[in-house]
Amino acid sequence: MRKTRNSDKIFTLSTAQIICLHYTTAMHQAAHGPHGQHTDSKHVEGHFESSATVRDIVIGLSDGLTVPFALAAGLSGAVASSHIVVLAGLAEIAAGSIAMGLGGYLAARGDAEHYISERHREEREIVERTRDEEEEIYEIFEQYSVDRASAEPVLNALKRNPNQWVNFMMRFELGLEEPPASRAHRSALTIAGSYIAGGVIPLLPYMLVSDNLAALKLSIIITLIALALFGALKGKLVGTGWLRSAIQTTLIGGAAAAVAYTLAHFLNSYHS
Repeated sequence: MRKTRNSDKIFTLSTAQIICLHYTTAMHQAAHGPHGQHTDSKHVEGHFESSATVRDIVIGLSDGLTVPFALAAGLSGAVASSHIVVLAGLAEIAAGSIAMGLGGYLAARGDAEHYISERHREEREIVERTRDEEEEIYEIFEQYSVDRASAEPVLNALKRNPNQWVNFMMRFELGLEEPPASRAHRSALTIAGSYIAGGVIPLLPYMLVSDNLAALKLSIIITLIALALFGALKGKLVGTGWLRSAIQTTLIGGAAAAVAYTLAHFLNSYHS
């Protein structure tokens, strides 16, 4: 029985040490880099920035491929000139990229402001509600099956460094990472650039082929292939399965274009 209790104690203490080691190692790397050398904060945030950049690319490309594609298909059902389709498509890409980029900027700014607000709240609470914050640390460790006795040395270490205490609470209680200072501008440019890159694809056939119907057919083929490839890549990145994501993305983009074309063709026939 004593042996079992000793084993449990060793396990809980080891768990506490692992969590502490993981956290202190992350803090050490933030200041000195993964191998002890000094690095700036921009390099340290690489993993977070990369995942956020991938997300922005996905947002920009998905809308960039779908919206101009639907617009071009819709106009093809209403007008006979591919020149008009190109002009309208380029105008939409310009407006859409600005709107999407602005949306990404505001969202990133909102994330940064939320982080700052929550950090200020935590800074106040460790001073004004110290007991409550201590209990929250114990509760965090309880989620990892670490008892109070094993977590107490960690708490004492954090109390000696209020800034790291706040960092600990931000990460393990709230699950928040500090956004890089340039995040908002990068997000805006990435989303806008991805939207433009995706939006040009459906318009390429209209730029190269004068016959509207032939351009529409080429646009459908090229865009559906691009949607499938994009969906497959997105599925692999987010872990939802490349085939399912490819089919889903292709169906959504194709359905949007089909509805737009049918509606425009119907309205054009009705007014004729």
